[in-house]
Amino acid sequence: MKAKYINPFTDFGFKKIFGEEASKPLLIDFLNALLPQQNKIIDLSFKNTEQLGHSEADRKAIYDIYCENENGEKFIVELQKAKQNYFKERTIYYSTFPIREQAEMGEWNYNLKAVYCVGILDFTFDDYKTEPEKSEVVHTINLKNQNGKTFYDKLTYIYLEMPNFKQAETELKTRLDKWLYFIKHLEDFHTIPTIFIDTIFTQAFEKAELAKFDQSELDRYENSLKSYRDLKGILDTAFDEGKIEGKIEGKIEVAKSLKQNGVSIDIIAVTTGLTNEEIENLS
Repeated sequence: MKAKYINPFTDFGFKKIFGEEASKPLLIDFLNALLPQQNKIIDLSFKNTEQLGHSEADRKAIYDIYCENENGEKFIVELQKAKQNYFKERTIYYSTFPIREQAEMGEWNYNLKAVYCVGILDFTFDDYKTEPEKSEVVHTINLKNQNGKTFYDKLTYIYLEMPNFKQAETELKTRLDKWLYFIKHLEDFHTIPTIFIDTIFTQAFEKAELAKFDQSELDRYENSLKSYRDLKGILDTAFDEGKIEGKIEGKIEVAKSLKQNGVSIDIIAVTTGLTNEEIENLS
């Protein structure tokens, strides 16, 4: 049966639901479901998703969604479709840009606003040392000392491992449960489940309904869906076979496949660890 709603794990689908000006109420509701009660967001403003460093040597950072709340706190929200080399390092690197952009000219007391980095992952880390964490969906990371006491509370990383979310509709209890269920199963819905009958989710389903798209949007979505399936298929296979984490020959093979499928050189570089020049020279 043909899908009625978009796949939110595609670039187009994710930004359609959460990254447009009209999507602010949805993004606010989703982020508030993740944050502690005392950190609730009242309003957001979208910021330029392309951030440049302070020198030519700095690498460009491009986020899926970058926004700021009414208190000046920054939020990076990224969708990660498949495993990549150095993924954790990448998110930490990205978090430095909203920190550095707060610097003021002249005398400044270094009083920073909080930065939150949210990653919605269509894969699992698979690198835990303890069993209980293997099935967890939400991972919240702060800077702590050797005794587990918070050292700095204004930098927070939140990772959502979507494959670990396995609750049935009848088991959903919290607002976050509903959002995770919505994200994971949206493409499979043909009617709106009764648990989603409220203003926010009604709006989310309306934005996600393919029948409401014009031809230009449908074409962009189809291209995004193809890219998602190609990228995920190639990378999942590569990691299963140990090519990306193995020898350089395996990384080159993966890079060639990604390049042939139209994946950008920047993404291939992040994924494989090869340089842009090395990728450009592949045939």
